[in-house]
Amino acid sequence: MTTTTAPQKGRARPGSDRLVAENRLGRRLVLPAVIVMLFVTAFPILRALYLSLFDYWLTAPDDRKFVGLDNYVTALTDPLFWQATGVTVFIMIVTVSVELVIGFGFAMVMHRLVFARGVIRTSILIPYGIITVVSGFAWQFAFSSTNGFINEWLHWVSLGNFPVDYNWFGDTWPALTAIMISEIWKTTPFMSLLLLAGLAQVSEDMIEAAKVDGATWWQRLWKVILPNMRAAIMVAVLFRALDAYRIFDNIFVMTAGAQNTESISFLTYRQVIEQFSFGMGSALSVLLFLSVLLVAFILVKAFRVDLAQARQES
Repeated sequence: MTTTTAPQKGRARPGSDRLVAENRLGRRLVLPAVIVMLFVTAFPILRALYLSLFDYWLTAPDDRKFVGLDNYVTALTDPLFWQATGVTVFIMIVTVSVELVIGFGFAMVMHRLVFARGVIRTSILIPYGIITVVSGFAWQFAFSSTNGFINEWLHWVSLGNFPVDYNWFGDTWPALTAIMISEIWKTTPFMSLLLLAGLAQVSEDMIEAAKVDGATWWQRLWKVILPNMRAAIMVAVLFRALDAYRIFDNIFVMTAGAQNTESISFLTYRQVIEQFSFGMGSALSVLLFLSVLLVAFILVKAFRVDLAQARQES
């Protein structure tokens, strides 16, 4: 007579205890930082949420009137808000896409370097170390219609067909192009640095095995390298998308919001600083915060990265 042992329900998988312990340790390590961040950010967020419920002008601080959600209704029904949102989303999509391609190319080069690796990596990161306002002024000068070198270069490359006095800031699309070029130049090194960290995690044995199987360079890229970099790509795109969605400095310096180049951050600035409308400005800041959370949620869901599998612990 043969006896069988019923499988034990709830038996822990090998390595699961270690994973639970590491997760518990991770939560303990980040808890102090989370507490500090909540302490620093909770009051401004709650204060902005509170002020957004009032018709509150700095020119008449004692004449504060509770209006409930009227400021949000006004903002969401104003075409200017949706135009600023469209500009913000467009800048985010274009800049992050271009930075992802160029940054990956830089990461591949830095990863394969044998000589002068430290010098070249430091040189690539120089633009990211420059203050955004300073780089904004530099690119504004570069695109100037009177003494900028961009027009001179394009005039020379086009054999005299491009006007040397072209005004980049005289229309919406050229102005947005100048803003996005300055943003791409400034932040591509950050993207390449994150991608370089992810590229270092790709197993060389897998790449060599693909070579032995006869895979071309493009096949190795699409079938081996990129799939194993999905977690790093998600982090890089997420960080840069959230940063690009809050773009303010380059717009403030290069166009001051002229030619329909206002972002949501710049529109909020105008309401609070120029028009002294704390109620509407607070409502716009809350909407900006919520839209940033929405962008983060969409990106995380779009990549569908299993972090445990990325750590090879599942």
